[in-house]
Amino acid sequence: MSKAIVHLLRHGQVDNPNGVLYERLPDFHLSDIGRQMAQRMASHTAEFDLVHLRVSPLERARETLAPIAELHGIEPVLDERVIEAGNKLAGRVFTGKLTQLLQPSVLRRLYNPLRPSWGEAYKDIVKRMRLAIADAAQAAEGREALIVSHQLPIWMARLDAEGRSLVHDPRKRQCTLASLTSFTVVDGRVTRVDYAEPCIDLVPVKDTRRSKKFVAGA
Repeated sequence: MSKAIVHLLRHGQVDNPNGVLYERLPDFHLSDIGRQMAQRMASHTAEFDLVHLRVSPLERARETLAPIAELHGIEPVLDERVIEAGNKLAGRVFTGKLTQLLQPSVLRRLYNPLRPSWGEAYKDIVKRMRLAIADAAQAAEGREALIVSHQLPIWMARLDAEGRSLVHDPRKRQCTLASLTSFTVVDGRVTRVDYAEPCIDLVPVKDTRRSKKFVAGA
C-alpha cells in the first residue's frame, strides 16, 4: 500500500493597500503580517516529516514557502499547475460598491457563475491540482509533502476530493490565509482531508472561518 500526506498551504497576507484584484499579476509580495505568518508556518511544520516541497511561481507563494524550505533544507519545485486561477477582471479595484459590478465591462464577464465566465473554469483548476497533488504524493512516498498555492485552487482540490459540487459561494470557502488543507493519499486516492489554521490570530476577522476536520472517502 502506498500512502503519503500532501499539505496544501495557502500563502500569507499580501501587501495590497489599494485592494487590487491581483490574481496572477506580478510584484505582489507578503505584508509584514504575511511574513510573520510564513515564519510561524515554518515553526508549525518543524515536526512534519517533509521530504518534498512544491510552490506556485507567484511571489507571495514563494515568499511564504521560503522559511519552510530553509528549515527543512529542501529545494522546492516551481509548479505552474498550482498557480492562482486565471481571472479576466485582474487589475481592477473593487470596494464593494454595486455600481462597480454594474459596469458593462464587468457585467459581460458575469453571465455564467457556474463555469465561471469571468475566469478559469473550475474543472480545469481541478484537473491541474489533481496532477500536482498526485506528483507530490508520489515524491513523498510514505512521508509528507507540502505545496504552497492559493485559495481557489486549494478549495477546488478539496471540493473535488470530498465529492462536492464545484459551484460554490466564494464567501464560504474554508481556506483562510496561511491555512493548511492536508490530504491523506492512499494508492493514489485521497481518503482523508484535514484542515487547520495555525495563524488564525493573525488573520483579519473578516477573513476567518472556524477550523474543522473533514473526512473524504474511507
